[in-house]
Amino acid sequence: MSYLDVFILSLIEGLTEFLPVSSTGHLIIASNWLGLESTDFLKAFQIIIQFGAILAVLFIYRERFKFNYEFYKKIALASAPILVMGFLLKDVIDQFLESSLIAAWSLIIGGIIFIAVDYLIKPDQTKKVFTAGDSFKVGLIQCLALIPGVSRSGSTIVAAQILKYDKTAAAEFSFFIAVPVLTAATLYKFWKIKDVIESSQVLTLIMGIVLSFIFALIAIRFFIRFVSKHGFKWFGVYRIILGLVVLITVKG
Repeated sequence: MSYLDVFILSLIEGLTEFLPVSSTGHLIIASNWLGLESTDFLKAFQIIIQFGAILAVLFIYRERFKFNYEFYKKIALASAPILVMGFLLKDVIDQFLESSLIAAWSLIIGGIIFIAVDYLIKPDQTKKVFTAGDSFKVGLIQCLALIPGVSRSGSTIVAAQILKYDKTAAAEFSFFIAVPVLTAATLYKFWKIKDVIESSQVLTLIMGIVLSFIFALIAIRFFIRFVSKHGFKWFGVYRIILGLVVLITVKG
């Protein structure tokens, strides 16, 4: 993997992790277009650089992450389902991480759902604080993100919209529950490759994390401003266009 490959993949991860367009789907597609061999390290790299995105959330929302029992209880309830399912299905998920076609169809179907939800469901602008029960419901829907291309943030935002939460509150809650989920995935992947990783690959991972952090900072601030004015439908349009492009240009 060249430095240019590292930059491109880190740019994609940082910009798309918190947008409802599937960072995993984008990374699979980009790796395919770049002609990168689907090695264990590449798969691990795509997950581990998410740590940069985690740090971006903690930096921007550091005041919200000061200890508050109710806040952390809701985060735990929303995170538990996908952590359990991810552990149980980890081998199946690794196989999915090689398919651009799965990612493409997931992007298209998810895009259609996004547009439909954005037009058909009007949020309650006063509904900004998630209940414990709704947090768990969002967590259950988040399990769909184990399919490449579905999007973790996309699935949680759609769930929050169906529950009629304010759009900005929905986006921010998606950021918050990303922290334990992405942390668990990052640590697991790092543990799996720790005995075979080379010194040059450590530098590659550090570069990826730092770049992902920088680009995620930009993406989060953009996303909140954009959603407050335009909603989520345009992300649905983008997903459909990208998915169609992939179906036309990529095989396998």
